[in-house]
Amino acid sequence: QVQLAESGGGLVQAGGSLRLSCAASGSIFSFNYMGWYRQAPGKERELVATIRSGGITNYADSVKGRFTISRDDAKNTLYLQMNSLKPEDTAVYYCKGAMARGPLRFTDYWGQGTQVTVSS
Repeated sequence: QVQLAESGGGLVQAGGSLRLSCAASGSIFSFNYMGWYRQAPGKERELVATIRSGGITNYADSVKGRFTISRDDAKNTLYLQMNSLKPEDTAVYYCKGAMARGPLRFTDYWGQGTQVTVSS
């Protein structure tokens, strides 16, 4: 019954910035971790960044130093601040929440995605 909804995507020039938001219908505190993923046409979906409920973050090498993932439990919202954008960042960006159901067992919740296009 948990729903995630991304917003903030759009068209931006190389070197510009965007902030993506992911609003949850319920408390995001219930997620063991949350993350941002992206998928370009003809490519497999790839992990961009993750954040645990305790605040520990992890980033793909391609975005380190440029992107920042954060969460606001009071607002039930996940964010992705994207700076110094490059054309290769162009993709549909998805928000995911992972909920632990038991040892090695998770339930994943996905948003519908938001398009980010970076022009050169």
